Amino acid sequence: MAGLPAWIADWLLVVVPVAEVLVILGVAWLMVRALAWLLVQARQRGRLAPELHVGLRRGGALLLYLAATLLVPERLGVSRSVLWTALTGFMAVGAVAFFAAWSVLSNLFCSFLIVATRPFRINDTIEVLESVDKPGLCGQVVDINLIYTTLSDRGDGARGCLLRVPNSLFFQRITRHWGDSGYSQLPGSLPIKGKVR
Repeated sequence: MAGLPAWIADWLLVVVPVAEVLVILGVAWLMVRALAWLLVQARQRGRLAPELHVGLRRGGALLLYLAATLLVPERLGVSRSVLWTALTGFMAVGAVAFFAAWSVLSNLFCSFLIVATRPFRINDTIEVLESVDKPGLCGQVVDINLIYTTLSDRGDGARGCLLRVPNSLFFQRITRHWGDSGYSQLPGSLPIKGKVR
């Protein structure tokens, strides 16, 4: 670079790292394609189950692209130790935040599933059972929000009492459902509108 004009030397300081990054990404892409081809060959010869093929292809591609992603900043001048420290620190904070908010995130996701799959609706009567031989939480659905589903308790002596059931509980327990038309009989001889689904 000593005999080159200054403007070419300046451009080489930009072009060479960009070319190295493109080579890294290109090699990673080719390695992913080669892995996919090898796995298809193994599957066609009967040496690899289809389920294992999909898992190995996705896992291998993830590892190869992750390795390329870690090599790219190093070619752009970022120290490997700084990058590793930042990555592990971010993952540690993310893990702590995830576990701290686990129940809230679980209930938020379950509320989305309740709205999407509609296992019950407002004004339906449901019972959440611990086991089929014991009575559970029973009532009419009066509200479904992001964290809780509110039931109006139908038990003896509890008229008007509201039960707030975490949304995740509906996916962990058996739910007995009565609709809002017709009549059925709940345990405890309470006449409830609805048909058992």
